[in-house]
Amino acid sequence: MPQSVSQLMHARFQLLTGSMQTLGPGLALAGVIAIAASYLSEHYGGPAMLFALLLGMAFNFLTESKKVGPGIEFSTKSVLRIGVALLGVRITWTEIGDLGTGTLIVVVVSVGLTILLGGLAAQALGLKRDHAFLSAGAVAICGASAALAIAAVMPKNEHSERNTILTVIGVTTLSTLAMMLYPLIVALFSFDDRAAGIFLGATIHDVAQVVGAGYTISDEAGETAAIVKLLRVTCLTPAVLIIGLIFREKGTAEAGAPPLLPMFLVAFLLLVFLNSFGFIPQGLRTALSVASQWCLVSAVAALGVRTSLKELTSVGMKPLFALGAQSMLLATLVLAALLLILA
Repeated sequence: MPQSVSQLMHARFQLLTGSMQTLGPGLALAGVIAIAASYLSEHYGGPAMLFALLLGMAFNFLTESKKVGPGIEFSTKSVLRIGVALLGVRITWTEIGDLGTGTLIVVVVSVGLTILLGGLAAQALGLKRDHAFLSAGAVAICGASAALAIAAVMPKNEHSERNTILTVIGVTTLSTLAMMLYPLIVALFSFDDRAAGIFLGATIHDVAQVVGAGYTISDEAGETAAIVKLLRVTCLTPAVLIIGLIFREKGTAEAGAPPLLPMFLVAFLLLVFLNSFGFIPQGLRTALSVASQWCLVSAVAALGVRTSLKELTSVGMKPLFALGAQSMLLATLVLAALLLILA
């Protein structure tokens, strides 16, 4: 018996070693690009994910490498899903409940309408149906993270990765612009700190830019904006489920499509539950949140490696116009709702 246990452990060790030899170079490349992108973001400003994409694209010549390819592909799939799942440690139901029923309704309705109307508008601008709703979902929910999660359950075709990259680049750039411009809108309408935080959290795409915009106004506006933003993140699971269901019902999903409720969404919900009831210690929660960010930046870096700049430039301006229109739609919906509430 001891010998059989020893043989089993040895076999598993060899399997693990073999996997690391296969995946290691690609994982290392994505990790190094993520480190470089994070360094640039911290020291020179700008979104880490955008830097990761651009730096990754510089290594596109390695995309066909048998040595690097498997690890890069693993990063764009498994590492991505781990990063999305770990977002759950940032959310508690108590924080969201403290926002009040009115804020909950404003956020949920604006997210739903932006996905629906934004998707239809993008199709009218000339985007394919899957690209249109990928773009709308990214704008409505949480920017690059939502784009990656929605892409994971979308039907795969020859343009899937290109569309995801275009959406991540566009939504991250617009989020940075919104961080600078939206506080001016708040000042124009003389919103108090709470209303300002609700507007910023409900309209700016990425978490970092939401926090940056909110705290330029006040601590209360920053805290409110962050919590409202996390409420939008909780919309990720139902949005992914509904989008996945729609595409399956329309017959656009392929035979090898992901399950309707992927395990990374199950893990996301489980972590939200555990975090809400205090089962995750503060230190572990911080570590998992940092791990989530690293996984997502590494996955975006890997997507960049697999993306050709020439292919991106051949698409034209339609995706950016669609993202801009969807962002304006979201901002208009939230602004109108706040003005009605405050009237």
